Amino acid sequence: MRTRVLVAGGGPAGMMTGLLLARRGVEVVVLEKHADFLRDFRGDTVHPSTLEIIAELGWSGEFLKLPHNRMSEVAVRMGGRSVTFADFTRLKVRHPYIAFMPQWDLLDFLYGKAASYAGFRLMRSTEATGLIVEDGRVAGVRATGESGPVEIRADLVIVAEGRHSVLRAQAGLRPVAGSPPMDVLWFRLPRREGERVPFFQGGKGSLVAIDRGDFWQFAYTIPTGAYERLQASGLPAFHERIAAFVPGLRERVGEIGWSDVRHLAVRVDRLRRWHRPGLLCVGDAAHAMSPAGGVGVNLAVQDAVATANLVGPALRRSGPPPESVLAAVQARRQFPARVTQAFQTTILRDLYPKRLSDDTTEHVPAVFSLFRAAPPLRHLMGRFVGLGVRPEHVRD
Repeated sequence: MRTRVLVAGGGPAGMMTGLLLARRGVEVVVLEKHADFLRDFRGDTVHPSTLEIIAELGWSGEFLKLPHNRMSEVAVRMGGRSVTFADFTRLKVRHPYIAFMPQWDLLDFLYGKAASYAGFRLMRSTEATGLIVEDGRVAGVRATGESGPVEIRADLVIVAEGRHSVLRAQAGLRPVAGSPPMDVLWFRLPRREGERVPFFQGGKGSLVAIDRGDFWQFAYTIPTGAYERLQASGLPAFHERIAAFVPGLRERVGEIGWSDVRHLAVRVDRLRRWHRPGLLCVGDAAHAMSPAGGVGVNLAVQDAVATANLVGPALRRSGPPPESVLAAVQARRQFPARVTQAFQTTILRDLYPKRLSDDTTEHVPAVFSLFRAAPPLRHLMGRFVGLGVRPEHVRD
């Protein structure tokens, strides 16, 4: 097979990149190793920056008909007290809130829009296994699909496979590791009609609650590398930790087994170099984010918009795009990624436990006290979390 652009990975970065390039008239093939987008425990936050991009494309009315919940401010509860960390209501955007929506709905929506362009093709159940390199330049990928192996030649390969990318490693692009503040345990519990749970609570660990309608999706954070010790302490101890945050869930918490818990070993890293001739990394493949702030999806989407804006015009001309154009994407997007990672691993560090025995309600973190003493900070944080350091906008 041959195409103008091959995108490896059908997540937010890959699907949005493929969509925007196809919208510009570029022939694009997107590889997705799964048969569908139905994977649980993925980023479900659609921030104001992403909602604004969808509005610029003229699709927000249709998009917001999909089931979702809205949050106009992020509140943190600790030691019986609450403080607003981020307020989005003053943002000068059309939708000043976070929309909580299952990621599979977001990806299905993007695919539906992309499929309307003649040059777009999604190959499901097809996993990229290696690069085709000719004369020092990436010229395509080898992949395995339902019908067996396939070679796809392309003038540009965009790697959007995430933090465990095989193609990134084969390209010789090595990440620089940061210091992740925590690991995350994902699980779900049934939700009762009218039931409310604070979004973020601190204590022995911290608990984030996402309202999914008929169930709660919880993210319980623990110190990095502490999962085996937590398991060794036994299920009753784990149940008690969760019930201490939300006593009304105590009966339902007791039904959780270790097989119901998904462990995410948080990894924060970034590439020094995002590209080589014929290849560009975007999203988590370029900069793996912590779940803190829920900004990973939105940074990935902004990478996609910048890629379409900068690389798209070069793809309208014949031949592979020059590497200087790929370097321009990194030059534009690496600063926001670095600042956001620094925010996740330093400023927010005190909100997360450093030891399993640590209880943040007994020593309130300095950042919590700062936001209580200076309420205007919530608006600055709302802009930082909601829009990012360098918001991107769709260019026609």
